[in-house]
Amino acid sequence: MFTIGDFAQLGRVSVRMLRHYDAVGLLPPAHVDPSSGYRFYTATQLPRLNRLVALKDLGLTLDQVRVVLDEKLSVEQLHGMLSLRRAELRQQILADESRLRRVEARLHAIEREGAMPTDDVVVKPVPAVRVARLTATAASYGPEDIGPVIQPLYPELIARLERAEVPITGYGIATYEPADGDEVLVQAGLTVSVSPAASYDFEVVDLPALSEAATIVHRGTMDDVDVTYQAVAAWVEAHGYRQNGFAREVYLQYGEGDPADWVTELQLEITKP
Repeated sequence: MFTIGDFAQLGRVSVRMLRHYDAVGLLPPAHVDPSSGYRFYTATQLPRLNRLVALKDLGLTLDQVRVVLDEKLSVEQLHGMLSLRRAELRQQILADESRLRRVEARLHAIEREGAMPTDDVVVKPVPAVRVARLTATAASYGPEDIGPVIQPLYPELIARLERAEVPITGYGIATYEPADGDEVLVQAGLTVSVSPAASYDFEVVDLPALSEAATIVHRGTMDDVDVTYQAVAAWVEAHGYRQNGFAREVYLQYGEGDPADWVTELQLEITKP
């Protein structure tokens, strides 16, 4: 048998928690010395402790843990529950990290308020380009809605192009169109040189030339692209232009290597009112 201190060390829990589990009837000691009141545990109680802690980490209350333990879940069932919870926690971590980057981007935008870019924006014509593309709908134009929609489109499009033996001849280009309400059509494109064909499970379309576009280079991930978008929008307004629709995003270097080195060119069609 093990003292409560030794058992706590073996189970990676505190003595205080073992006393609490005993008090609520979840894990009573195997033996209590009648004269000293010292608690003693056995190695055979470790599996129940492991399950108790795992279920508690799943977010269950102690009353819920009691019900599950009394049902005597198999190792496979418990493993399945823990695997699901692990996936949920990882997804939550990714979502929190993305939210943190968006907060940092907003702070950056606030810090740069009133600072107009001068040399950053280049006005130039943009030639027409042919792309293969897939389209999906995002709930809004916010990065938290666009990201989860557009990110899976590119690997899927690449896989479809490979199956169709269509080579990629240039950069990825994302375009956007307004849909119902706040919704946005997200169009993930890759430059190709083939003609449209009914046999393809993707679109082949020509993005029209832009006679005049305000362009600016964004560096890093798209989580903080709002700062760059707002900078070019401020430049457009300050120089007496009017923008036409959403900007195109041309991924000059994206998805590989250090995210800090990723490069995207934003192309915003402009006209004089």
